[in-house]
Amino acid sequence: MNLARRTTTEALGTALLLATVIGSGIMGDRLAGGNVAIALLANTLATGAALVALILTFESISGAHFNPVVTLAEATTGSLKWRDVPAYLLAQMSGAFIGVAVAHLMFSEPLFSVSQHVRAGSAQMFSEFVATFGLLAVIFSCTKKKPNAVPFAVAAYITAAYWFTASTSFANPAVTLARMMSDTFAGIRPVDAPGFILGQLLGGAAATILFRWLLVDKAETKNVHEQRTGEGAEIFSKGMIE
Repeated sequence: MNLARRTTTEALGTALLLATVIGSGIMGDRLAGGNVAIALLANTLATGAALVALILTFESISGAHFNPVVTLAEATTGSLKWRDVPAYLLAQMSGAFIGVAVAHLMFSEPLFSVSQHVRAGSAQMFSEFVATFGLLAVIFSCTKKKPNAVPFAVAAYITAAYWFTASTSFANPAVTLARMMSDTFAGIRPVDAPGFILGQLLGGAAATILFRWLLVDKAETKNVHEQRTGEGAEIFSKGMIE
């Protein structure tokens, strides 16, 4: 697929993801009657289900990143060309804000409203490190060993991470920035967002470094070594003949 189609897919997929996160948060909050656990459960189930559907729908076109950390990780492993990264990031960011606007329109909320939802503290930042580290671990390992399981594994992990992390697992800088503009159940104060994004970037970097080492294929390494040895011998032979 050419870059225009891939970035359009990234924008559309990210928009639908944010519409799900914000929309289900609003619906759950309105129907839960003040029970935050029920509202979070509704938010979690809708997000997990949407992730399966969206990844299955768009994976074959753009890779279904919907996340700048995933895009950067894919570029470091060579799965995505670095020259395509800025376009992917722009598509994800713009799609995220569009998704927020769509959700607000569906629920008769202001198009954008600065969030007052407090998510502060070092525990929240560390939670985002853990959430993003785990997400990248799932993606790297499943892509390498069980690629058909990626949509389900990612959705299952995010569903669980909503509950086992103090931050409810944003694990995505584009999502974090867009949720600043939603003064609803799923929002985050702008002042708290930088800490979340820092945790996400560090978690993504740590997972990328570790799993590039853990998932080294010995057979592939041997083949590369033999190929290079063979090339060296061939060059040496040519030099001797000449």
